Amino acid sequence: MTAALNVRRRGGSLPEIGPVAHAIGKIVTVIGVAMLFPMLVDWWHGDPHWQVFLESAAIAILLGVLTTVATHRPIHSLTIQQAFILTSGLWAILPVVSAIPFVLGQPGASLTDAYFEAMSGFTTTGTTVFPHLDELPHGTHLWRAITQWAGGLGIVVVAMVFLPVMKVGGMQFFRSEGFDTMGKILPRAGEIAAEMTMVYIFITLACMVAYIMLGMNGFDALVHALTTCSTGGFSNFDASFGVYLGAPQWAASVFMVLASVPFIRMIQATRGNVQPLWQDVQVRAYLRWIGYTCAIIMAWRLLQPGQEAHPLDMLRETLFNVTTISSGTGFASTDVTAWGHLPFTMLIVIGLIGGCTGSTACSVKVFRYLVLIRAVKAQIRRMHSPHRVYPLRLGGQPLSQEVVDSVMAFFTLFMLTFGLLIVGLALTGLHPKTALTAAWSSIANIGPVWGPEVSRTGAVSDFPDSAKWLMILGMYLGRLELISVLVLLLPRFWRG
Repeated sequence: MTAALNVRRRGGSLPEIGPVAHAIGKIVTVIGVAMLFPMLVDWWHGDPHWQVFLESAAIAILLGVLTTVATHRPIHSLTIQQAFILTSGLWAILPVVSAIPFVLGQPGASLTDAYFEAMSGFTTTGTTVFPHLDELPHGTHLWRAITQWAGGLGIVVVAMVFLPVMKVGGMQFFRSEGFDTMGKILPRAGEIAAEMTMVYIFITLACMVAYIMLGMNGFDALVHALTTCSTGGFSNFDASFGVYLGAPQWAASVFMVLASVPFIRMIQATRGNVQPLWQDVQVRAYLRWIGYTCAIIMAWRLLQPGQEAHPLDMLRETLFNVTTISSGTGFASTDVTAWGHLPFTMLIVIGLIGGCTGSTACSVKVFRYLVLIRAVKAQIRRMHSPHRVYPLRLGGQPLSQEVVDSVMAFFTLFMLTFGLLIVGLALTGLHPKTALTAAWSSIANIGPVWGPEVSRTGAVSDFPDSAKWLMILGMYLGRLELISVLVLLLPRFWRG
């Protein structure tokens, strides 16, 4: 698999699918093995539901092994075409396999609901169709959390290994010598994936320990650590994180921020070089924007008549909910719509910004907004002084016109897709507010949905199947940066 991550350029005819299928087969096998963990949890608790995970694991392992054996051949590299197919294929196929326990066991979901839940897991969206989470077996809760944790790790590797090579949404900037994420520090893609995995595991374990020390039991701490560090947001409670008020929310806010900054910077920090993390223009902007949003919402809430909450509790609640939306985690602790129109609008806006590139965070990403802001400033200056040259730079490094054009194309496509999703969801019969927030939640992979059709636990179980499939499409496109999926629709892509 390490060799398969070394992407190379090669033109030609119809791409060979064998190497792609071989890689997917290996990963499906790993997913099948991972099902044994929730099986053991159910068995430990004396729940006969463990048999469902044993059956599901057997099916997944069999499919994965047969695919791997059937396509077995030495893989030294992937073409650009194969890289696109692999990234798009993984996030379409893995939810199919991962949905098996949801269909065969509890909650006995339909194919649509099971695929929705699995897609929400692997894309780290966090929207759920299961309205009674409190009643689900321990194994099902752990499996939902594992899908998010695996999806979070997978998207970090894709963002730092595949997308820069494929030049998706300006990601080629991260191949530049000055902002080197794949240079002397980590010369091979396999090493990048390995080091990121170690950092990811370390952060998850630290989060779990923190939760236990702050009052969670071991199982709840494990589930919430997996979904916090993946910025996924699945919880094993209908009340989500509202079950744990106080100190656990402070801890969750810290770890959601850590999961939203570039993992390559944390790798450098673990090697004793903390300076790049603090000097990273993305990280500084991300923290500033969270701070600005919290300050404005806090001021708004304090000025509201009849406000009786203690300022420190209000700060904790505000910081937690701003962080969970900006990182795309999607935990809920209170009804944020009750804060008023301005705070709710700001949460919608910051959700469309997202976290940093090279992290588990979702949405457009801070990097692209910084490029957009610099491009707009440069254009305004050119209008004032058309004969002067205004070079674009980010973090001290030059921004090529190719990167700027790629970011602009991504913005246009993202907003167009967002608008089409709103219209499509509204045409399924959803209330306008529900359609807006469902489109926002799915395309930006955030999680929460508000509206009259949403259950009191936040589940979208009452949505028509057509709306669920539109949200599935939105989650899929949003998580894979849109262009890397839509390029497959071009006839010339398949011609080489």
